Amino acid sequence: MTAKISIVGLGPGGTDYLPPANLAMLRDARRLFLRTEIHPVVEWLKGRGIAFASFDRYYEQADSFEEVYRRIKDDVLAAAEAGPVVYAVPGHPLVAESAVDLILQEAQRRGVSTVVAPAMSFLDAVYAVLRIDPVQGLQIVDGLQPAGPDLDPSKGAVVVQVYNQLVASDIKLTLLEMYPAEHEVAVVRAAGVPGEEKVEYLPLYEIDRLNWVDHLTTLYVPPLTGGALHNSGKFGFDRLVDIMARLRSENGCPWDREQDHHTLTPYLLEETYEVLAAIQQEDMYNICEELGDLLLQIVFHAQIARERGFFNIHDVVEGICRKMIHRHPHVFGDLEVRDSSEVLINWEKIKRSEKDGDTKVKQSVLDGVPRGLPALLRSWKIQARAARVGFDWPDYQGALNKVEEELNELKEALESGGRKKIELETGDILFAVVNTARLLGIDPEAALTATTEKFIRRFQKIERNAALSGKELYNMTLQEMDIFWEQAKKDEN
Repeated sequence: MTAKISIVGLGPGGTDYLPPANLAMLRDARRLFLRTEIHPVVEWLKGRGIAFASFDRYYEQADSFEEVYRRIKDDVLAAAEAGPVVYAVPGHPLVAESAVDLILQEAQRRGVSTVVAPAMSFLDAVYAVLRIDPVQGLQIVDGLQPAGPDLDPSKGAVVVQVYNQLVASDIKLTLLEMYPAEHEVAVVRAAGVPGEEKVEYLPLYEIDRLNWVDHLTTLYVPPLTGGALHNSGKFGFDRLVDIMARLRSENGCPWDREQDHHTLTPYLLEETYEVLAAIQQEDMYNICEELGDLLLQIVFHAQIARERGFFNIHDVVEGICRKMIHRHPHVFGDLEVRDSSEVLINWEKIKRSEKDGDTKVKQSVLDGVPRGLPALLRSWKIQARAARVGFDWPDYQGALNKVEEELNELKEALESGGRKKIELETGDILFAVVNTARLLGIDPEAALTATTEKFIRRFQKIERNAALSGKELYNMTLQEMDIFWEQAKKDEN
């Protein structure tokens, strides 16, 4: 006999809300399981002498809801091995029914046949009671796992599974991080159940004071508008996009409205360098702030493109997501790689394959390194590209010897006095030093930045010590300044 599980929705209230097909499945069930007996349809079952078993006991025995759902799943699947079973749940089987999700997943794994008989959801009843249209934008939130940062206060939110006052208290604390305490919300109990339905409007901070909150309770949080929205405590990515759209709108900021891709270029570069500076300083707070400034530039450019009909920020996100998945088959696919070097080689192969048919296809492994990069960083990237195809020193010693060779050539150029030659040999030394740093695993940009900052600290100490001595640098000899310099070096050690 083929194992079969029929999962039936009981709707939000009595039998009037149930499709005839669902009633027939309940009536004809050989083995019937109910997630809970606390439902109006149960009286109809009892009145017709229909035998059933419920899982209410697990809610008392288990230490968590996850354990309850796991036990239900195990029992239903075990029963299905002996013959067809019907598992009935309040509302719609696929709305806020975690045990149903577990049953369907495990049944598919075991090859057990399943049928889902839908019914009116309690959410449908909530919409009717509160007169809200979910198409206008609505978020459904699990009250047992209220993901605060993912909520968008500009859209209404329905919080389900508000089982008791303790759960309501946890929900309240999460929501208070982004909504005003006085924000009026609606608490709905037993929506769609004749004679038991109850609705109360009250401030958010009072929701855990209601003594009638139970497993049939749902919370509706209306969207924030106007000043309340702009001053809400939590902001997600979509809010940033909305803020930028507002700044660029007809009634937005005159300066923001005047900008285009070209006028923003200096700010994009500046914010990038400020992120790098924060990283160099290892200042986590500053890194967070500077990354926000850089993200603003990205959203700014995307908004300009959106207004011109080219693309929007969601296209940007989708594009990079697809690219990352495609270029990491060793993570999202079944390709195996030995180490990071093999990852980079495979990355380049995939990039080249992505350009098939592109009239701008790269002809060289060195193509694609932006000319606008700082010279130090660009040379490092060029060297790394060449190394990927094997054009590289076996270790840093060869590169270090090259530095000495280029230094000697610079000395020869200085003796000849040709400026062009001196310039070229100076560049060769810098290129060789960058290559040495790369082979040592040192980021030359970071290393030079650190040294520059060190020089600034020491030189400023010379200035302070000179001032304390009643001297000015302009009137000091190099030897006098060198004494202060050596002192500054000692103070750092």
